[in-house]
Amino acid sequence: VRVAIASRDEVGEAGEAFNRMAEEISFHTENLEQLVEERTAQIEDAKEEISTLNAQLQRENRRLGTELAVAERIQLMVLPLHQELDEVQALEIAAYMRPAEEVGGDYYDVLKSGHRLKIGIGDVAGHGLESGVLMLMVQSVARALQEAGNADAVKFLTDLNNALFKNIVRTKIDKHLTLAFLDYDGKEMILSGQHEEVIVIRTNGEIERIDTMDLGIPIGLQADISEFIKTRRITFEKGDLILLHTDGVTEAENDAGELFGIERLCHEALRVKNESADKVVSGIVAALMHFIGSHKIHDDITLLAVRHR
Repeated sequence: VRVAIASRDEVGEAGEAFNRMAEEISFHTENLEQLVEERTAQIEDAKEEISTLNAQLQRENRRLGTELAVAERIQLMVLPLHQELDEVQALEIAAYMRPAEEVGGDYYDVLKSGHRLKIGIGDVAGHGLESGVLMLMVQSVARALQEAGNADAVKFLTDLNNALFKNIVRTKIDKHLTLAFLDYDGKEMILSGQHEEVIVIRTNGEIERIDTMDLGIPIGLQADISEFIKTRRITFEKGDLILLHTDGVTEAENDAGELFGIERLCHEALRVKNESADKVVSGIVAALMHFIGSHKIHDDITLLAVRHR
């Protein structure tokens, strides 16, 4: 409210001051109302945008969940069947695989073609969809090479790497993997490729740990790895047991931050060394899970037991 000022004295000056204050208050009030309206409109727009983004995220999550479920199913479908393992007359083979996520990056396979048998184990760097896709590539290429009659261990890994390297470049998957194979000719095992230690337990309880670091380099790092691939012959007699594993076994942690470790793995293997391959695997896995307890599993876990019948 403004008042009319009739005098020029101090009362008149005070009245003019109040009029100016009233005008300023009115101005700021109108501006504040307009600002509130503008901010309210902006908030409504932001809420609508957030709602749209949430809907998009939900759709994307459903799509990714479906893709992961499909990839996981495909990954499990290409693992060796029990009947395939049972058909290997000279060897008793059992395996366990547990991905840390829906899709793992661990690889294992038992490839039989005629009288030739090849057992593979590998670990793609990381896990998740890309690692799972690369693992599927390894399985497909290895199967094709085995069926094509590629019997030379060095040439097998060299050709497999060459094919995978081209696919890695094409798909822009920034991944590589450690990979080793055991070739069985009925008398001994031929080991090739770089991966974790191979554990051999003799019938007398003697343990042989074979380092594979000098037998190759990670697959997918460069186009030609032929100069790096080497082989080692392993005597494998009746009753002997071979364990293959990924680092998800030895690097599994308990609540105290301790690692399961290679020594504990060897100890558990000795404890069940006289059991069947199935019971060797289940016994070691049970001990591993007891060790982990409630601690989160951060890496894929794969374990294979191969016993000479």
